[in-house]
Amino acid sequence: MATFLYKLGRFSFRRRNFVALVWVALLALAGVGAVSAATAPASSFSIPGTEAQKAFDLLEQRFPGATADGATARVVFKAPDGEKMTDAAHKAEVGKIVGELQSGSDQVASVTDPYTANAVSQDGTTAYVSVSYKVDQATVTDASRDALTETAEGARADGLTVEIGGTALQAEPEGAASSEAIGVALAAVVLVITFGSLIAAGLPLLTAIIGVGISFAAITALASPLDLGTSSSSLSTMIGLAVGIDYALFIVSRYRSELAEGREREEAIGRAVGTAGSAVVFAGLTVVIALAGLVVVDIPVLTKMGFAAAGAVVVAVLIALTLVPASLGFAGKRVFGRKERKAMDEKAAAGTQPEGKPNMGTRWARFVLRRPVAVMLTAVVGLGVIAIPATSLELGLPDDGSQPTSTTQRRAYDLLSDGFGPGFNGPLMVVVDGKSRNNAQEAADKVVESVGKLDHVAVVAPPTLNKAGDTAIITVIPKDRPSSTSTEELVHSIRDTGATVKSDNGADVLVTGNTAMNIDFAQRMNDALIPYLGLVVGLAFLLLMLVFRSILVPLKAALGFLLSVVATLGAVVAVFQWGWLAGLFGVDQTGPVMAMMPIFLVGIVFGLAMDYEVFLVTRMREAFAHGEEPREAIVTGFRHSARVVVAAAAIMIAVFAGFIGASESMIKMIGFGLAIAVLFDAFVVRMTIVPAVLALLGKHAWWLPRWLDRVLPNVDVEGEALTKHDTAPTQGPDGDRELVRV
Repeated sequence: MATFLYKLGRFSFRRRNFVALVWVALLALAGVGAVSAATAPASSFSIPGTEAQKAFDLLEQRFPGATADGATARVVFKAPDGEKMTDAAHKAEVGKIVGELQSGSDQVASVTDPYTANAVSQDGTTAYVSVSYKVDQATVTDASRDALTETAEGARADGLTVEIGGTALQAEPEGAASSEAIGVALAAVVLVITFGSLIAAGLPLLTAIIGVGISFAAITALASPLDLGTSSSSLSTMIGLAVGIDYALFIVSRYRSELAEGREREEAIGRAVGTAGSAVVFAGLTVVIALAGLVVVDIPVLTKMGFAAAGAVVVAVLIALTLVPASLGFAGKRVFGRKERKAMDEKAAAGTQPEGKPNMGTRWARFVLRRPVAVMLTAVVGLGVIAIPATSLELGLPDDGSQPTSTTQRRAYDLLSDGFGPGFNGPLMVVVDGKSRNNAQEAADKVVESVGKLDHVAVVAPPTLNKAGDTAIITVIPKDRPSSTSTEELVHSIRDTGATVKSDNGADVLVTGNTAMNIDFAQRMNDALIPYLGLVVGLAFLLLMLVFRSILVPLKAALGFLLSVVATLGAVVAVFQWGWLAGLFGVDQTGPVMAMMPIFLVGIVFGLAMDYEVFLVTRMREAFAHGEEPREAIVTGFRHSARVVVAAAAIMIAVFAGFIGASESMIKMIGFGLAIAVLFDAFVVRMTIVPAVLALLGKHAWWLPRWLDRVLPNVDVEGEALTKHDTAPTQGPDGDRELVRV
């Protein structure tokens, strides 16, 4: 592989105008496709095989229109102290608002009057108006949202407390878009500090943005025919930006290193792509494996998101192998700062390589090698202590109750909880299917009687039958809020009751609704986590065995990653579930950890962790393969790679930490989790535990059984083939050392 990539790098360098033109043409083509494409649909959500999904599908068949996927809004009113919403003046004001909502937008399908729809609390202080839209939340126009909010403002002027909940007002979370810009700006600062050159700092950013642009435009163009939804482009942008900067950073760093050793530019770029490019290819493959592995979760929307993001990673790898070398061809020696270029010219004139001070990577590696046992135990015990809260991990999905208290959605949620009870925001829909024995009414009455005796039940509404009389819907209001453990227990209790009814009456009893769907989704994600980890880590272990031609090094990489993931989950539980340091991170409402968090954490961070592992340890393997002693090879790897790995990790931490400032709790949690995971994995596992373990293993770290060595193909990530093809170095006319390649 190193030889092929060496040739590809030199070709891209020599034909840089052609290569750059091809990528610009691809960007333009994808952009035209995105502009002319139909509007992307809202992400369709389904959980095949779960009871909640089966009940939902049954409702679509037996109760047409009951499961309409249009946007909704709830305008919640609270009367001033000492007054009630049933007072004549307030009734007249609400009636006026109902009329304004009906005529305020042509996207509105229906508006309910709270006084005829039993939507007034028992104490009369709270009432709500339900608004249904003809379109989904993604296509509700700004004009429709403005009409909704302006109507509420008019009622507030008359003394009522008015807040709005539901999906109609849900737009892009505050702070999400600006976080990407902040992350890019922080990445630029880190790159300038790392390279000391604006050109070298700008290249990774430029090429990463081009790659993200192509991926984003392509996903936008294909969103409608492939039903990708808007969430696919968000994930691919985050991943594409992260790996795009990392991969370009690795190539540019190796190119600078080859130039510093005296090689001419074309040879330097060939070697950079042949060695660091090989690491990029295999690091990219691990990310693709992690993202494509989301298929094991068996949730269509996650599968599509995973494949879309995997496509963005493939684009990032191809750009790193072709456009980055081409861009370096345009940059020339300006990838070094002025001082560095002057020092290189002086070295070339003197024909010597002056000895410099050991860099920070060298000093850190030697410190670890002096105390490998103490360093390893300290790091492992530290992460282990942080991981303890993970034993109390609870999974769920956020709702309006997890929004910041500054939002109208959260205030509407609280008003409904106060007026109608905490469980009002998460009603359960019990579906009774009596078609097989034509006994829906009898079975439904039995369910109402049995469910009413269960704990954690506030209200059980009378059953509603469909026109055919073979299916009934029963609405159950829990006593507690939707994300509570008691509500989850209630769902399971109703399902147990349904099993009893089925054995007695032969009718199927199913529980659905948003709350039940969220519970089933969290359970599916929890059940899929171990198989997903096994698939991703297992395939990556085989891939890393090819890269390092070792058994213990890939095993160490996998175990280290698992340790960092568990520690990260412990930190997330401590902050977002237990409330430790909640004020520092702006967490207004503690609760279950978002159900998708562990899966996303594994998929995204595993790819980044393997990036750092491959790039750092490959340089060690390269030094060992070229004859250095095992401990000295560790120092060599850190001398050449530590600075780049630190820079790459710092960039990712900055990018992800920018999302902590978002108002949306889900975005905040993802940002915190990814930032802390990169911190743990890059600095504690890769930079600390890895060299300590390798020092203790010595040459045994690179042991591979002979029979396995013969079976495994030699991918030559270290570039040994490049060295074998070299002849003796010659001195160029400008004093640079040139290698003549046969």
